Formats: sequence, structure tokens, C-alpha cells
Amino acid sequence: MNYKNGKDVLPPSLLKELQHYIQGELVYIPKQTEQRAAWGEKSGSRQQLTLRNQEIYSCFIGGTTMTELERKFHLSGESIRKIIVKMRRTSIHQASAHGAYS
Repeated sequence: MNYKNGKDVLPPSLLKELQHYIQGELVYIPKQTEQRAAWGEKSGSRQQLTLRNQEIYSCFIGGTTMTELERKFHLSGESIRKIIVKMRRTSIHQASAHGAYS
């Protein structure tokens, strides 16, 4: 995040209006919604977690126990359960969208 002086970037009328509300303090102005990247999109974290969660679900479907999953992925049992429930819902939703449950 870059710091910019309002008098250098804002029209004088807008600067004067803002000074009615705040003076001499920092104000964060967020990007417009359509310009914001979702969490983890730029760093690739979102994709890495998706792949990890798919692997967890595949292992579970393949018979790996919860304890083994906890050890392998260094996650709590509750976290593993949440991932499995979410992945199960996603796979059921995708299957029904493709006509597998029609």
C-alpha cells in the first residue's frame, strides 16, 4: 500500500470536502470490488489449498483413516471433517449438475 498526500492526488473541491470529516489522519481507500483479487489468487495459495483439500478427500474416499489424514496433513480432526464435508457437497453438486443424480 502506497501513501499519497491528498493535496497531490485529489481535486481541491474533494479535498476540502474530506477535510470536513477528517484532517491530518491516514485514511484507507479500498479498491473497487471488481478490481480486487480474491484471497490467495495472486499468491497461488487458494489453488494450493484446493489441491490439498482434493487430496484429503480422495484419500478419505480411498479408505485413509481420520487419524492418518490428521498426521499426513498436520491438521486437526475438526479441520479434516470440515474439508471432507465441503468436498462431498462440492462433488455431489457437480455430479448433479452433470446429470449423475438425475
